[in-house]
Amino acid sequence: MKARLDHPTISRVKDGLDDIQLRATEYRGDTTLIADPKDIHRLLRFLRDDPECNYDLLCDVTAVDYLDYPATTIGRFAVVWILVNTETAVRIRAKTFLNPSLDTSGIEDDPALYVDSSTDIWEGAEWREREVFDMFGIHFKNHPDLRRILMWKDFPAFPLRKDYPLQGRGERTNFIEVKRDEA
Repeated sequence: MKARLDHPTISRVKDGLDDIQLRATEYRGDTTLIADPKDIHRLLRFLRDDPECNYDLLCDVTAVDYLDYPATTIGRFAVVWILVNTETAVRIRAKTFLNPSLDTSGIEDDPALYVDSSTDIWEGAEWREREVFDMFGIHFKNHPDLRRILMWKDFPAFPLRKDYPLQGRGERTNFIEVKRDEA
């Protein structure tokens, strides 16, 4: 028997966005709304602008690589927005899944790894989306300044993808080793 989710936002989102297909999950008390990439921006705007939802604080934008994950997922990459209503302290996550159409071991620009930016909803999303782009190679359409933020401009990969080797691909071989007593 499937348990019924009782998060206060779910019924409001169902009523307000009845034309888009959503899924809701709960794990250890954390509720997540899952939408298609084409609908995620609309969901995020609704969660912020609807007076009953009022998720006015964007805590984080992050991503997950589900490569070789033992359970079935909708897509290999998930982009996750963690939101808070600051009046009630209620939290919710919004998630969308992306499936790459190209080999992900390189740095090729994959048209399947694009999702709408949320910087027009929360200005604070700018650096968080840049980090997701830098580490996972997920592009945010209409982002005002989408460029690397943690790695150098010409870094040849996306290091948080699970097909990136743990030891790197020789990017550090040109670094000068500084001994402790020489520093």
